[in-house]
Amino acid sequence: MLCFNRQVLPLVKTTAGELFLGKCEEILKARKKRLAGKVQLILTSPPFPLKRKKRYGNFTGNAYIEWLSKLAPTFAELLTDDGSIVLELGNAWEPKQPVQSLLPLKSLLAFVENKNANLKLCQEFICFNPARLPSPAQWVTIERIRAKDSFTRLWWMAKTTKPAADNTRVLKEYSKAMKELLARQDYNSGKRPSEHVISEKGFLQRYRGAIPPNVITDDARLIPSDLLIGANTGSSEAYQMFCRDHGIVLHPARMPHFLAEFFIKFLTKPNDLVLDPFSGSNTVGWNQQGAAPIVATSLAFTCTTYRPISAAVKVTGSLFRTRR
Repeated sequence: MLCFNRQVLPLVKTTAGELFLGKCEEILKARKKRLAGKVQLILTSPPFPLKRKKRYGNFTGNAYIEWLSKLAPTFAELLTDDGSIVLELGNAWEPKQPVQSLLPLKSLLAFVENKNANLKLCQEFICFNPARLPSPAQWVTIERIRAKDSFTRLWWMAKTTKPAADNTRVLKEYSKAMKELLARQDYNSGKRPSEHVISEKGFLQRYRGAIPPNVITDDARLIPSDLLIGANTGSSEAYQMFCRDHGIVLHPARMPHFLAEFFIKFLTKPNDLVLDPFSGSNTVGWNQQGAAPIVATSLAFTCTTYRPISAAVKVTGSLFRTRR
């Protein structure tokens, strides 16, 4: 952690925001007075609640549940009254067993039900990665007794039941069928077997696009109209190129850029404050930089929670203003 006269200083600072080096809890405690009530969106992917240690550092088992739960009041205190928290939590499996662990769900419940945070669960999102490697390998590719684990969950929370959000900022292109319906201005209205009643004109007005689903993707052609999907394998990605050129080991669990883009557009407006307490490869910061990211801020650091990977720099925490 960088300090001067007991003040925590950013490792890197630009006109778009700041990047800090150190443990999440310590940095947020030191910056509490400056940030309390000012953060519009906390978007982050903490170390997943795995049953075994990863090289980027993570708690395991019940220790993870306790650790994540204690962060809830801190995060809530930083939010504006209508601000949001979005946590990405991956799946976990029991050691040496073809049994999925309940640890991620227990961790979520401990976080959102922390009485000192008073959070509400607004919605669950799914990120489907079609290019994810088959895992757990023993049960999927060797014994062939399980299907490939190919998605992570993102949990949207807030201090109020109606946090600031606008789905018109993340509209999707209309499907072929919907475009045809709008062109002919006719469809089957009335009561459906599901007992929903479809009005005669409810689907005839053309808007700027379709309301997005809660399953996220970067390629709408691969999925139904109600999914969020995307791979995270682009070998030409600027982050990967920078790390290769400078001999830095890639972060093993990078947040896909389209996830950060979606939630920043959906839950913030220009000049809102966005915080990523576990900045990893700094995907959230990169999305805040606009079309021409500043390499030193966005790409130069492989980030972990507790200890550095190889020769890379350990960074936790990035803070940026929303740009459009």
